[in-house]
Amino acid sequence: MTTSAASPPVFRTCPATGRRVHLPAERLIKVHAVSSVVALLVGAIAAVLLVLTRWQAVHLLPADWFYRILGVHGMSMLIFFIIFFEMAVLIFASTVLINSRQPALRTSWLAYVLMLGGALMVEWMMWSGRADVLFTSYVPLRADPLFYLGVILFAVGALITVGIFFASLVIAKREGRHEGSLPLVVYGAMTAAIIAVITLVHGAAIYMPTYLWSLGLMEVDPQVYRMVWWGLGHSSQQINVAAMVAIWYMLGALTVGAVVLNEKISRSAFVLYILFISMASAHHLLVDPGMGPAWKIVNTSYFMYMAVLASMIHGFTVPAGMELGMRLRGFTQGLFDWLRRAPWGDPGFSSLMFSVVVFGFVGGITGVTIGTEQINIIVHNTLRVPGHFHATVVSGTAMAFMGATYYLIPLIFRRKVAFWPLAKVQPYLFAGGMLVFTLSMTFAGSFGVPRRHWDISFSMAPFDVQFSPVVDVLLAVVALGGLTAATGAFAFIAIAVASVFFGERLETIPTGRAVPGIPPGLTHPPRHADDVDERNAALHAVSRLGPAPGTLVLVFVFLAAFVLYFYVNWKVLSFLWRIG
Repeated sequence: MTTSAASPPVFRTCPATGRRVHLPAERLIKVHAVSSVVALLVGAIAAVLLVLTRWQAVHLLPADWFYRILGVHGMSMLIFFIIFFEMAVLIFASTVLINSRQPALRTSWLAYVLMLGGALMVEWMMWSGRADVLFTSYVPLRADPLFYLGVILFAVGALITVGIFFASLVIAKREGRHEGSLPLVVYGAMTAAIIAVITLVHGAAIYMPTYLWSLGLMEVDPQVYRMVWWGLGHSSQQINVAAMVAIWYMLGALTVGAVVLNEKISRSAFVLYILFISMASAHHLLVDPGMGPAWKIVNTSYFMYMAVLASMIHGFTVPAGMELGMRLRGFTQGLFDWLRRAPWGDPGFSSLMFSVVVFGFVGGITGVTIGTEQINIIVHNTLRVPGHFHATVVSGTAMAFMGATYYLIPLIFRRKVAFWPLAKVQPYLFAGGMLVFTLSMTFAGSFGVPRRHWDISFSMAPFDVQFSPVVDVLLAVVALGGLTAATGAFAFIAIAVASVFFGERLETIPTGRAVPGIPPGLTHPPRHADDVDERNAALHAVSRLGPAPGTLVLVFVFLAAFVLYFYVNWKVLSFLWRIG
């Protein structure tokens, strides 16, 4: 350890990466990560209650508790779990990855206390029945003023942490902690931070007047509320996307020695996120009468497609970088030898792959399709909408965060991963359950099954609604997939809690031999072939077939699936319009 005579920062050297770790920053990373896992636990419990209610054969909760728990699930998962973890990622990126320190420690802890206090206040209001306004909290639905105050406190705390992140980058540059441009992972984290500022400003712009409205001090127009709120509600998930992609690049390098094909292209894609991704919020307002058709078309086509282009760039460069890294390590046979011989027993790698595949194939294809103005009319407020965002935020973002955690436990918490055999299976359990859950929910929505509705049979209504008998089967499969995914989430929580609080301590990370509880990427750091002949042979094969021929084949499979899904949706729309 080293200390500075002029200032108190204390560092340790990571035995695996050789990087300096600022111990006060390490403590901040820990508390944010632990808070994130606690929020995940609350959200997962709520998820089980919800799927057992949406399953018509069980129909567990009464109406009031269904909507109450739906709000708890949304806030716990989409806001508290995700953003607490993203704050940990920002602190990690701005300190550990560039060998720097965390400035303004007292302010950093104040920010955390504000976030924690705000989250606890919101949870209290929701569980006590004083904020039954769902995740969106649309005006004129009115919650207790403390609910809005809690959201404001949480957002202010997050905004302070983001501000300190930017200050950390400036200080690191001034102190010469890194030369040249920021590392790509840190650049991606900076993108997430910039989007976070845009998002939190939208939140402040709408929740502060709504707080005053809840006190009876002013009026809030419902249409204005919806438009500004979705600048928070949707854009907050775009923070996730940028952070998720940054973690993809990090996990690729740690697990298989992935290389970046072209840093300029990858950085340009992050810039596209900053410029255009928040505009995709407009697709939540496509059926609103207050917005004109020109505004809707421009925001959900030309601008949104630029953000989609960014995701497609990352969707190619990340797996292509993994393929090239594996080929440079000697796995050069055929199109998919690199994929077959990848470390599938490493929970960090399997989480990464499932995150990329489900986010791209299911979340990406459905998102672009249902975000189209004309198609949205047959999708809006059906189960296809949560089917889409569970494929992106849960199967994509949460899966990536889980994979990163398996490496953060030994690197930051300096402990072995507990229940190692279970940890190796957990990504398959969670991703498999979410895949079944999202696909069956999407198909159920295609039959018109509404989202957010307690009883799709409308048993207490003066009219009768009949769905196809297949809907009952699909909702049962939704519940099965949801319970399987929840089991995977509970397994992850148990692993994380046991590792952090009771796991075996690590003073050093042994290399060259497999150690249960330590990911293979740390015990056997991936290195490209040292033998000149092997390396030349790999590069020669690459030059003949392109940088990533296997990934290129998968890209064409993706495009074929996208074209087919897009065509089917337009065909269904033509039936409704009686065209053709």
